[in-house]
Amino acid sequence: MIDHTGVGVSDYAKSRAFYQAALGAIGYVLEKEFPASVTGSTDVAGFGTPGHPDFWIHRGTPNQPPVRVAFRVDSRATVDAFHRAALAAGGRDNGAPGLRPHYHPDYYGAFVLDPDGHNIEAVCHKPA
Repeated sequence: MIDHTGVGVSDYAKSRAFYQAALGAIGYVLEKEFPASVTGSTDVAGFGTPGHPDFWIHRGTPNQPPVRVAFRVDSRATVDAFHRAALAAGGRDNGAPGLRPHYHPDYYGAFVLDPDGHNIEAVCHKPA
């Protein structure tokens, strides 16, 4: 079981704002934030549900190649809301909301590229 994960970002403020908006649509909040003076190396921000930051960004060199992170949500409407919010926050479309039956018949997802090109996804596995 994965407890938390994260990505390196080149423009911390821009990515922090992007993730606050995009992940806000799925119920995530900026849960924790620590400056380099506390971590000893770099600024970090943790997003998640209240009390459980499980996705972190840190100022630094973006992962190469960019990574893919998928967030499981409970409804197709939430997938749609994520996609809209991510695009409005400066994300680039990498796959509009819709079924991906090649994964399985009820796989409904949307894909966006964050400011550093990481493929960020919201997915619902429930039938319509």
